[in-house]
Order: sequence, then C-alpha cells, then structure tokens
Amino acid sequence: MTASSHLVLLGDATSVHVQRWAREMRARGWRVSLVTARPQPIDGVEQVTLPPVARSSDWLWRVGAARRAIAALAPDIVHAHYVTSYGYLAARCGHQPLVMTAWGSDLLLTPRQNPLIARLTAWTLGRASLVTGDSRDLLDAARRLCPGVRAELIHWGVERARFAPVPWADKPGFEAVSLRSWEPNYRIDVILRAFAQVLAQRPDARLHLLGGGGEEGRLRRLVDGLALQNSVQFHGRLDDAGMAAVLARCKLSISVPESDATSVSVLESMACGLAVIATDLPANRDWLDARALVPPGDVVALARGWSGLIGDGALAQHMGRDNAERIAQGGDRRVQMDAMDALYRQLLASKARA
Repeated sequence: MTASSHLVLLGDATSVHVQRWAREMRARGWRVSLVTARPQPIDGVEQVTLPPVARSSDWLWRVGAARRAIAALAPDIVHAHYVTSYGYLAARCGHQPLVMTAWGSDLLLTPRQNPLIARLTAWTLGRASLVTGDSRDLLDAARRLCPGVRAELIHWGVERARFAPVPWADKPGFEAVSLRSWEPNYRIDVILRAFAQVLAQRPDARLHLLGGGGEEGRLRRLVDGLALQNSVQFHGRLDDAGMAAVLARCKLSISVPESDATSVSVLESMACGLAVIATDLPANRDWLDARALVPPGDVVALARGWSGLIGDGALAQHMGRDNAERIAQGGDRRVQMDAMDALYRQLLASKARA
C-alpha cells in the first residue's frame, strides 16, 4: 500500500459507525472517499451523493449513479457497509477488491423475507473479496447464504479513551440508560413497561433514553400512559461526549432488541463499567454473563433483573467491573481497526501479485 492508496466507502454518512470508520482509516494513511445516499460532512472525506432513497426498492435504481461515482473516484479498494443496500450497489459496480461489512439485519432478517431476496443477497455476497461482521452468528449467516465466502470477525470496538469507568460512588442513585434507536426492533416499549414495574417498587429509579428514531411519538405517549413523565428523560441522539456524560451517571445499561449482532452501545456501556441487561442473543452471549441475559420481549424478566440489581448494588458494581475488564481485554477499537487495515493491505497485495 502506498501513502496515496484510495479507499472508497459506500454507506450512510449520517451513521456514526461509518463516520468513525472513515476517520480511523484516514488516521492509518488512507485517502478516504464516501459514496452515500444520506450525506453529512466528515472532515477530510470527499463525498459523492446518490439520489435519495426512500424505500428498499430504490436501491435497485441507484446502480447507474453508483457506477459513475466509483468510476470517477477510481479507488484502489471499495468497501460497502450493509450488504443488502450499499453492498448490492458495490456488487453491481464490479470493482475489485471489494469488501462488504454486514451490520446485522441485512443478513439475519432481510433474507428471510422471501426466497428472491435471499438469492439476491447470496449473489451480492458472492461478489465480495472479503465479508466482515461483528459476531460469529453473523458470519455463519454469510456462509450459509454464500458457501465459500471469505468471512472475518471484525467488530466496531470502543474508543476506550472516551468510554471509560468513573468511580461507582460518584454516580447519583441508581440510574439506567438505553442507547438503542427508537425503532421497532429495539423494543424501547419493553424497557418502559419493565421500568413501570421497577418504579412501583423503587420510586427513586431513573431512566435515560438516548438514540432517537421514528417511534418517538409512540414512546412519549406510552410514557404518559404509564405515568413515567417525572422519571424518564428523552435525550435523543447525542455525540460521543454527550453519551459518555450520561453513561457516567448511570449504573445500568439496557439493550433488548428482537434481533442484533454485536452492539456497539453494549460494548461502550461495558467499557464505562456499567452493569448490562441484554437480550439473550448469540452475539450477546459472546460478551455478557448469562445472568445479564433475558428472553426477547419479556417485560417481567427484565423488570425482575433490573429490580434485583437495584437491590444488590454490590452485584451491579461487580458486573460493571467485570464488563470493563472484558472490553479492556478484547474490545479496543484501535486493535480492531488495525486488523482491518491489515486485511486491506492483504487484498491489495494479492491483487498486485495477480
């Protein structure tokens, strides 16, 4: 790889994950450009904006624009984030080497909608030189759809300089936080219904909701209906500094989606030394103790676990300390991005030899 090697990403510029990826690769000497249907400025990253995408079928009609963008940028390597949208566009462009990163639902849920989508997803994966994912079950899904595809485990990692534990004694009371988006899959409604049961026993409990999303109106109405107005704070989308400030107040983080790969918000919560309660999903089993896992959609189990940690602060503190140690051992973003940089280099070296 030369100092001027050009990496073109395809993904949503509005995504904090894509923003972080671009910055990490620029820090490692890559010239980084981005082809996106959802633009937002990223320092040092040239962007080519595709026509807006309002529904899933729109991706089929963005191939020509994507091809023109890739041809004009003339990259050394292309990397598409989210297989069933930007991955499809990149596959149709035909540039090699081509890397794809699966995000979760694109392989765990979308191909189940019908056989045609499953076949199209398999075809898309087959055009990739390398597929990455952040959990073993996500990589297994890629291999089931496209046997023989090269798949590597790379997770998003945590910026441990920013997301770090604060003294447990400095935290006020027993506050909990959800960092997940306000969308149906993430079941914020389950968290609120469980919190209503917790609050009936512990009137001093507090809940912070970060993330933002399309279900805000419905969730606010649910808060009103459950009479939680004085105990729930809606923060919406915050930057890393804002997230870290809220996490510093909290002792518990809750993440109970119906489906998920490795959640960055779970890893960030762990890095900050919080106890975590999460859905019993394969990706979460790789990171969390069995005591921290609850069945999907189970309000009673979530409320029981939540109340139990409020009642046993020593246990909550112990779980938080273990979580921080787990991230220190295997969750540092720099280590993961160094590994990704090495994979890029391998692909370019293989192309040069060919």
